[in-house]
Amino acid sequence: MNVLLVGDIVGKPGRAAFTQVAARLREEGRVDFIIANAENAAAGRGPTPEIANAILNAGADVVTLGDHAWDSKDMVAGIDMEDRIIRPANFPKSAPGKGWVRVETPEGPLVVLQLICRVFMQASYDCPFQLADRMLKAELSSDKVVFVDLHGEASSERMAMGRFLDGRVSAVCGTHTHCQTSDNRVFPNGTAYMTDLGMTGPQDSVLGREVEPVVAKFLTGVPHKFDVAKNDPTLEGALVDVDMKTGKANSIERIRITI
Repeated sequence: MNVLLVGDIVGKPGRAAFTQVAARLREEGRVDFIIANAENAAAGRGPTPEIANAILNAGADVVTLGDHAWDSKDMVAGIDMEDRIIRPANFPKSAPGKGWVRVETPEGPLVVLQLICRVFMQASYDCPFQLADRMLKAELSSDKVVFVDLHGEASSERMAMGRFLDGRVSAVCGTHTHCQTSDNRVFPNGTAYMTDLGMTGPQDSVLGREVEPVVAKFLTGVPHKFDVAKNDPTLEGALVDVDMKTGKANSIERIRITI
């Protein structure tokens, strides 16, 4: 099965790029399943339930969030209305929503698990390493095909997680930094890995925002309004070919397509 993992969707340009490219790849028969990170889908902030559901309707099979999960107050209540919208599993236990979902496909069940890292992040979360280990020994112990969206800042923490889970999950791919990395590989025990999928949004920008105000903020230290940029909307991510019987990844390919 070919699984497309989509890097952070940013604003309206990112949603447009996702809608067009996802449809094209499905029509071409290149993609069977899509996991999309919608962390910044609403004008650069966390999505409303309506926007997250629109991304599902546009072709995503699962939508993941991240540290901006609760930017929209409506998402606090709305996330429980759709099982295929998930937030990091190591959020506090009292947080709404859930951190993983098992989706039945024509070729068998596929689990999507999201974890959030702790290094350089602004909030305290449960240890993602310990939680992943516990889950793979308990509720996910019988699942062969598990894809992990690892939302984090530090490349070392994400790579360490990839190595920690090598052979235990099908893929570990990072989101959050909006900068696509070139280290896509299949680790020795069959886990596909990529430190960051990149950004689905306007590439003529600074991480999806208009260039001038971001540069001005660095030059002056004075706060500026960071609007989402508009030009060069591009989908970035990775395409993983996974053996649904063994859960092992056969390959991982970087994707970058401009509309």
